[in-house]
Amino acid sequence: MADPVIELDRDRRGVATLRLNRPAVNNAYDDALIGGLAAALRQLAEDAGLRLLVLRGNGRHFQAGADLSFLRRLAAAPAEENLAFSRATVAAVDALRRFPRPTLALVHGGCFGGGVGLVAACDMAIATEDAVFALTETRWGITPAPILPALLSATGPRPLLRYALTAERFGAAEAQRLGLVHAICPPDGLDTAAAPLVEGILMAAPEAVAATKRLIHEVAGAEPGAVTLERLAEEAARRRHAAEAAEGLASFAEKRPPRWYSGPQD
Repeated sequence: MADPVIELDRDRRGVATLRLNRPAVNNAYDDALIGGLAAALRQLAEDAGLRLLVLRGNGRHFQAGADLSFLRRLAAAPAEENLAFSRATVAAVDALRRFPRPTLALVHGGCFGGGVGLVAACDMAIATEDAVFALTETRWGITPAPILPALLSATGPRPLLRYALTAERFGAAEAQRLGLVHAICPPDGLDTAAAPLVEGILMAAPEAVAATKRLIHEVAGAEPGAVTLERLAEEAARRRHAAEAAEGLASFAEKRPPRWYSGPQD
């Protein structure tokens, strides 16, 4: 039997740890991982004794974004199947962002594309000092549409414009400056760095914490409606069928620059 793509543990304190578990592909997401994430969030949201959800990745990296081989298959799939996956992705990220209890992302290694969106969707985040981030979608001819609400809430539009448009990599210190993560720790220090946050959540009154989280989102006006979420899903699906996406994925597979790249200036 294959290992589950999502591992879920819950301790006696009410702290649940959700681990992305596709280490062979650096936890890149496909339909199985998105489905498993959504199912785990639904299950945990109904747990009356839950105090905190911790999100981590197994293996060398936190999360490497979309599984590009899966995207190539999806690009050739019927339009309705393509759109269904985009809807599922938008819904899963939105469910994480709206999760009724506090959420904490612990990031190590690479965190790319959708992985950055998962971090942004969490209430708190800690990264190791050697973690590397990038919003890589435009490099492959697609867009980060499903994760835009979470990213905008975490960083604001101006920093997001730079990194979403250039797809350049940035380190943990820059992620902290942008507000994407709240603290940085040594490579083996995630559990130690997380301990004060966990303790603080456990010391706080559970329903007061849940109400405070809900009120902050409401007052900030960071609640995209169903129409906006559907438009984001449609845009993500449409881009996967575009010629640029086919070229972007081909350039990655063939280890060459994309055809739209004109080369460095002489």
